[in-house]
Amino acid sequence: MKTQHLSLMIREQCAKYGERNAVYSRHLSRWKPVTWKRMGEHIQSIAEALIMLGVREGENIGFFAHNCPELVFSEYSAMSIRAVPVSIYATSTEQQADYIISDAEIGVVFAGGYDQYQIALQLLQAGKGLRKIIVIDDSVAIQQHPDILYYRDLLKADQKTDFSGEVEKRLARATTEDTAAIIYTSGTTGEPKGVMISHGNFFVQFNALNDRFPMGEQDVDLAFLPLSHAYGKGSGYWVQSRGATVYYCEDPKKVIDYFKEVRPTYMVSVPQFYETIYSTIISRIEKRSLPVRKFFYWSLRTGKKYRYKKYRGEPISLLLRLKQYIAYPLVLKRIRSFIGGRLNFFSSGGAMLSREIEEFFFAAKIFIAQGYGLTENSSMVSCNYPGKFKFGTAGTAIPGCEFRIDDDGEILTRGGNLMKGYYRNPEATAAAMTADGWFRTGDIGYNDDEGFLRITDRKRDVIVSERGMTIAPQGIESLVGQDHYIEHVIVAGDRREYLTALIVPAFDALKEYARSEGITWTSIEDLAGKPEIHEFYRKRIDMHSDYLPPHEKIHRFTILPHGFSMKNGELTPTNKIRRSSIEKSYKDIIDNMYGE
Repeated sequence: MKTQHLSLMIREQCAKYGERNAVYSRHLSRWKPVTWKRMGEHIQSIAEALIMLGVREGENIGFFAHNCPELVFSEYSAMSIRAVPVSIYATSTEQQADYIISDAEIGVVFAGGYDQYQIALQLLQAGKGLRKIIVIDDSVAIQQHPDILYYRDLLKADQKTDFSGEVEKRLARATTEDTAAIIYTSGTTGEPKGVMISHGNFFVQFNALNDRFPMGEQDVDLAFLPLSHAYGKGSGYWVQSRGATVYYCEDPKKVIDYFKEVRPTYMVSVPQFYETIYSTIISRIEKRSLPVRKFFYWSLRTGKKYRYKKYRGEPISLLLRLKQYIAYPLVLKRIRSFIGGRLNFFSSGGAMLSREIEEFFFAAKIFIAQGYGLTENSSMVSCNYPGKFKFGTAGTAIPGCEFRIDDDGEILTRGGNLMKGYYRNPEATAAAMTADGWFRTGDIGYNDDEGFLRITDRKRDVIVSERGMTIAPQGIESLVGQDHYIEHVIVAGDRREYLTALIVPAFDALKEYARSEGITWTSIEDLAGKPEIHEFYRKRIDMHSDYLPPHEKIHRFTILPHGFSMKNGELTPTNKIRRSSIEKSYKDIIDNMYGE
C-alpha cells in the first residue's frame, strides 16, 4: 500500500506538473508565480539546509508567518526530513509565541516579517530554547548573528553541501502515522494544547473531500484563511493534492480587491467574510430607488426558487425559466461578478452561518458548503456538499468519520481524522476521550429528521469570534479580574466583531477611590454611571490586557451597579459564574454594546 505522506504527495505533484504555475504571491502590486518545478526545488533545498542545521527526525520546527509560498514550501521541507511543523499565528504576542515555542521544544523557527522576527529575536536572546531564526522577508534588517539567517540563505546552502542522500533515507522511513502538524488550540481553561495531526488524518479529509467536491487542475484557490488555522492548512494541502493553483493572500483586508484580480473558483473562510459581502451588497441596494429594490429582491426569490428546483430535480415551468432568464443577467450574475465571476463553491466553517446568507449566495449560483469540525478532528467532522445539503445545518458526517449525540446532548466523534493526541499532555488527551474511544467535542447539537447535524450550543465556554478566531474568555477574565477594583468580569463576543464585558466593581474599593478623587454620588447606580468612573475602569482594563492581541482585547464594557447572585441563578453555591444564565439575564445590555 502506498504511504500516505504529504511530502511524498507534493513531490509527485511537482514532478507531474513541472513548468505549470503552482502558486502566486503578491509582490510590488503584482502577482508573482512560482512553478511546480521551482516549488519542488525550494522544498528540496530547504530540506537539505535543515539537515545541515542539525534538525533531527521528529524535531519540532516553528512556523510564525502570514500566508506566503515560502511558509508552505518550508513546511513541506520539514515533513520531507520527518520533522514536524508547529504553527504559530502571525498575530501572536510574545507571550503566546513564547508559550508555544517552549511547550513544543522548538529550536528552529521560520519568522515571516518584522513583527515575527522581533518576537523571535527577543526569545532567542532570552535563552528560551531557540537556536536558529530563519527570516522569510529579506527586506527585514536582521542582526549579524550566526544563528539568524534569511530564507534565501538556506536556498543557497545546498550548493555548498549535499544532504540529498539523507533526505532520501528519511523519506524512505516516512509513515502515515508521522505527525504532519502541531496546531495549538485554546481550551476553556488553562494553557493552550498542541493538537498532533498525522499525515493519515489529513488524507482521511482528502478522501472525504474528493468524494464530495469537484476540484482539479484548472481550479484556482485564494488562500485567505491563515495557514496556521487547521481549516486553512488542511484546505491548502488538499487543493495542491488535486493540482489546483493557489494564490496566497497575505493581507486579509485586501481580499475583496484580490477577488477581481484572481477570480478564484474556490475559497475557504469563516462566516464573517460572507456576512460582510452580503451586508455590503444589501446596504448598496437599500440606497437605491423603490423600483430597483423591488426588482432586486424579486430576482433573489426567482433565483432561489430556480436553484432549489434544479437541485431537487423538479420540473421547471416555462414561466420560471423566463423569470430566471431576466433575473440572472440583470441581478444574479452581477452578484457573482462581485467575487470574481467564476466561483464554483465556497467552504465555510469556524462558526455557524445563517441560512438567509447561504440562500442569498445560492440564488446567485454560488454554493457555500458549511461544515463543522475542530482542530482535533483535523478540522472537519461534517459538511454540506453540492450533492446533499440543507442550509442552516452543518451537513452530514464525512466518510471516515462518525459522530453520535451523548445523553447530555454533547457531540462525540471518532474516525480516521481524529488527532493523535495533545503534545506532551497525556492527561488532557485522556480527559478528552470517553471510555469507549469517542472524542468529546464540548459542543451541543442534534441530528434532525433528515440526518443533518445542527449545532445548538457550546458546552465549553470558548468564544468563536465573527472572524472565526477561537478565544478562551476565562484567561482574559482572570487577567482583568485580578484588579483590586473588580469583583467579577464576564467577557462576551461569540460570533461578534469584538469582545465586550460586564464589570461588577469591588464596591468598597470603588467608593474609597471616588472619595479620594472628590467624586460625589447619590447612589451606586449614579456612581457606576459616571463618565470619570468609566474612564478609570477603561485605563485599568487596558493596563491588564496590554499584551493581548487585538482580537482578545475588551473593546466596550458596562459597569453594573450590583453583583451577580445565586438567587438569580448567576452564581453556583461555590460562587462560580454561570455564564449562560448571565448572558441571558443581561442580553439587552450586551446587545446594546454592539449597537443592537
